[in-house]
Amino acid sequence: MTLRAFTAVAVAGAAGAGQVPPDTTQQAVGYPALFVLVALGALVPVIPTGALVSSAAVVAFHHQAPYGVLLVFGVSALAAFTGDLALYWLGQRGVRSRNGSRWLAALRGRAAPERLAQAQTRLDEHGVTVLVLSRLVPAGRIPVMLACLLAELPLRRFARGDGPACLAWAATYGLIGILGGSLFPEPWKGVALAVGLALLVSAGPALWRRLRRHP
Repeated sequence: MTLRAFTAVAVAGAAGAGQVPPDTTQQAVGYPALFVLVALGALVPVIPTGALVSSAAVVAFHHQAPYGVLLVFGVSALAAFTGDLALYWLGQRGVRSRNGSRWLAALRGRAAPERLAQAQTRLDEHGVTVLVLSRLVPAGRIPVMLACLLAELPLRRFARGDGPACLAWAATYGLIGILGGSLFPEPWKGVALAVGLALLVSAGPALWRRLRRHP
């Protein structure tokens, strides 16, 4: 048993139950589910993928499966990388098209003009290495990706910067999951803490900026 129950454990934790579902339920989810959800979250940034990775790391940590946490890290990084490349490729089609595309329009809609200007400046100064920081900073990925698209960076060059970025992202949220799993003997408590920490890391800075603007 490694990751097969991470989704079910998260649901059980939210309900206050401290039990892992039976094996028949556990086998319905797992690494493929984690891959699909993280990849979809990269394409459509409404799924809290950081919380998913942290939850999966908690379950793998508690079941002490050989290389379980490393598999969570690898699957999450690969899924994020796949989703990023797919989104960038779709954005490139919009840049090359005379009428644009809904994917490019969606990226523009999620990137505030001032954030896009900052991303373009950092891209000019640091190149694709700025992608590493952009994936760790809340709401930083889309402006930098859009800046790369507008600069017409080839997909291969974008991939060279995005690979290390996805590895750093998966390691960060995996460590959050290990922290949550090490503090509580019950998996669901570790999942709850890891999800809370992951959401705080991802949403905290944006909330702080809003509070500063509107005291």
